[in-house]
Amino acid sequence: MLTILFDGVAYGMLLFVLASGLSVTLGLMNFINLAHGAFAMVGGYVTALMMDRLGAPFLLTLPVAFLVPALLGVVLERTLYRRLYGASPLDQVLFTIGLVLMAMPIADFLLGNEAHQVNLPAWLSGSLSVYGVGISRYRLFIVAVCGVIAAALQLFLVRTRFGAQLRAAVDDARVANGLGIDVDRIFAVAFAVGSGLAGLGGALAADVVGGIDPSFPVKFLVTFLIVVTVGGSNGILGALFGALLLGVLDVAGKYYIPSIGAFIVYAVMVVTLIVRPQGLFARGDGR
Repeated sequence: MLTILFDGVAYGMLLFVLASGLSVTLGLMNFINLAHGAFAMVGGYVTALMMDRLGAPFLLTLPVAFLVPALLGVVLERTLYRRLYGASPLDQVLFTIGLVLMAMPIADFLLGNEAHQVNLPAWLSGSLSVYGVGISRYRLFIVAVCGVIAAALQLFLVRTRFGAQLRAAVDDARVANGLGIDVDRIFAVAFAVGSGLAGLGGALAADVVGGIDPSFPVKFLVTFLIVVTVGGSNGILGALFGALLLGVLDVAGKYYIPSIGAFIVYAVMVVTLIVRPQGLFARGDGR
C-alpha cells in the first residue's frame, strides 16, 4: 500500500512539473498553449540524445533540457504567440494545435519514430528498502527535484516583484506599461519559464513513460489539461494538489482495478467540471 502511495505521489509530482508551465501560460497569462507537450518532447529528446550521442551525465542534461525549450519558447513568443494574445480562445487552440501537428512530423523526420530511451545512472537505478517498503530510487529523486521546483516556482510567482508585474500585465497591459513595466519582457520570461519547465518535465518523464517519441505531445496533452482542470488554472498550488491527487488515483486504480484504472482520472475530471468548474483547489475567482 505504501509503495503504491509513494509511486502515486512521484507520478503526481512529475505530472505537476509537466503541467506547471501550462498553468503559467493558461492560468496566469490567459493564453491557451496546447503546444505545451511539444516543449516537453524537446526536453526529453535533449536528454536522450545528449546521453546517447555525447555520453553526457544524466544530471548535466537536465539544465540543458530546461534551457533549450525555454529559448525556443522565447523565440516563438516573440514571433508568433504575441500576435494572438488578444485573439479568441478558439483561435489560440487552433493555432497551438497546429504547432503540435507540425512538431510531430518534424521530430519524426529528424529523429525517427522509434522511442529514444534514457539510461539512468546506477545510483538512480533499483530501489531502497525503507521500513520494509521498497521505494524506487528514481521516483524518490523525482519527488525531491519536483518538490524543490514547486516551492521555487510558487515563491517566484507569488513572492517576487516579477510575479506582481506579471499579474499586473495580464490584468491590464496598457496600465502596466504606463507604470513602467516592460510587458513584452515579462511575457517573454513567463513563456520561457513555462516552456523550460515543460522541457525539464519531459526529460524527467522519459524513463517513466518508456522513452520519448514524436507522439509524446499528443499522448500526454489530455493529461496536462486534466491536471489544470482538476487543480484549477489560477495558481501553482492548485496544479500541484491536482497533480498529486490524479497521480495517486491513477497508480492505485491501475493496480487495484486495472481493467478500468485509466478511466478514473477522466471520471474525476468530469465530476470536477460539473461540481466545481473552476477547479477543486482554486481560490475563488482570483488568480
